[in-house]
Amino acid sequence: MKTYRILLVEDDPQIREGVEDYFSGRSQDLEIYSAGTGPEGLRMVRQEKYDMILLDVMLPGLDGFSILKEIRRSTDIPVILITARTGEQDRLYGYELGCDDYVCKPFLLAELYAKVMALLRRAKGEALSGTLTCGDITLDRRSMTVSVGSRRIDLAAKEYLLLVTLMERKNWVFTREMLLEKIWGENLSVNDRVVDNHVKKLRKALGEAGGQIRTVISHGYKITDRQGEGDGS
Repeated sequence: MKTYRILLVEDDPQIREGVEDYFSGRSQDLEIYSAGTGPEGLRMVRQEKYDMILLDVMLPGLDGFSILKEIRRSTDIPVILITARTGEQDRLYGYELGCDDYVCKPFLLAELYAKVMALLRRAKGEALSGTLTCGDITLDRRSMTVSVGSRRIDLAAKEYLLLVTLMERKNWVFTREMLLEKIWGENLSVNDRVVDNHVKKLRKALGEAGGQIRTVISHGYKITDRQGEGDGS
């Protein structure tokens, strides 16, 4: 069985202890890591990989909304916001920033656990299906087919690998160096310009959906659900 790594960013030590004890008692497949401040939580997000983040909104040093913004710059990892702020505007703002669910304090540990397990099952199902989706683009890793809407797209091998790499980490900014290493390996005959040329070919093959692949100036490339998001062109 896969062990799921869950990061809990919460300044209340009693809540941290309660969640850790309850989750550990309910399942041996969950590993709970915790941070007590906003800066500490953001540091852990940047340094380690987790399967889910439980994020308090009102944190010392850096609030949860700001952390969520940073998370969504690089990953679509499931995030549940935990907060004492029950106003409708706060909840809507959380969803606008990209949270997957919301739990208001005080909450039942059983409720939080149920939400966590439901999101993990959904994420696991998407991974096992072999299908990646991003906006109008669908990629089936088992049949190695790509479609935009109902239209089948034929891609050369390198363009296909490039698209898989981007879609596996939607909204994640890949530098040219990262793409070179992942797709071309240690081939010393290629350079950054090769990446740019293949991105250009991939965009052209995808037609209008090619606009979902964004250039992030001075950084690299990312793919988003919508055309025209992000920096650059």
